[in-house]
Amino acid sequence: MSIRPVKKLIKSKPTMEGAGVHLRRAFGFGNTSDYDPFLLLDDFRNELPEDYLAGFPWHPHRGIETITYVLAGTVEHGDSMGNRGAIAAGDVQWMTAGSGIIHQEMPKGDPTGRMHGFQLWANLPSALKMAPPRYQEVKTGEIPEITDDDGTHVRLVCGNFWGKKGPVEGIAADPTYIDVSVAPGRRKTLPVEHTRHAFAYVFGGSGKFCNASGPLAVPTESVNWLDTAPPSHADNRSLILFDSGDEVTVQAGEDGIRFLLVSGKPLQEPVAWYGPIVMNTQEQLRDAFQELEKGTFLKTRNA
Repeated sequence: MSIRPVKKLIKSKPTMEGAGVHLRRAFGFGNTSDYDPFLLLDDFRNELPEDYLAGFPWHPHRGIETITYVLAGTVEHGDSMGNRGAIAAGDVQWMTAGSGIIHQEMPKGDPTGRMHGFQLWANLPSALKMAPPRYQEVKTGEIPEITDDDGTHVRLVCGNFWGKKGPVEGIAADPTYIDVSVAPGRRKTLPVEHTRHAFAYVFGGSGKFCNASGPLAVPTESVNWLDTAPPSHADNRSLILFDSGDEVTVQAGEDGIRFLLVSGKPLQEPVAWYGPIVMNTQEQLRDAFQELEKGTFLKTRNA
């Protein structure tokens, strides 16, 4: 077994989306080949209702899947297929936009005004870009929770992990999406299939992700040896992109560490992306926006 080296360690950056929602973007709207099949990860954590209540009014998607995982507060949603509802703390909404959907997401805080969650975008392969839209809503009680002998706790949103299977099924990229908590001072090694791209996003506590099987960090990009240093400390809102290997190892800090660990099989297909629509060619992208203007964007409507 080989420990995955740390390829990048970056902090998520403040940005604004929707009708004025303040959030942090870990990655997205750049060269996403390192993250393939994933396109974007947003951390919408906020304690000021005025910074999120305007929400994400009606907008289109095509060619992707959006995965919303809520930790505090609720997100009310509706779409052009007639789905309506709300996801609350611990719930997951997995929406496959496919050929096209128009939806809205309106965050509401908990009784103290807190709103916390993540939205991940996953690309669809060319063969499924124009597939019928699909919607999966998973309540917190349906998500398997596993506690290892050393106290490491995992919530399994999607994929197979430690002999359990997540509730979200039929996803093209066959991703594994887990919420991991490691106790203070513990060192933990977690398996990640070698063929996948993988990243971690820290949102509680801190720790160090070991950078290779040896004691010295192994640079995976061209750097001067004078710049080579042991792995950096990963604290709140840190994104860790891993290079190839079979497992990741983390040393939790004095307050423990909690992070998302996400991996998926790369599609290795061309990406033509503008806003909420992701296709394979510029021509397909132009067609999508022309259809929006003509009112022919939706291929599947509420019956």
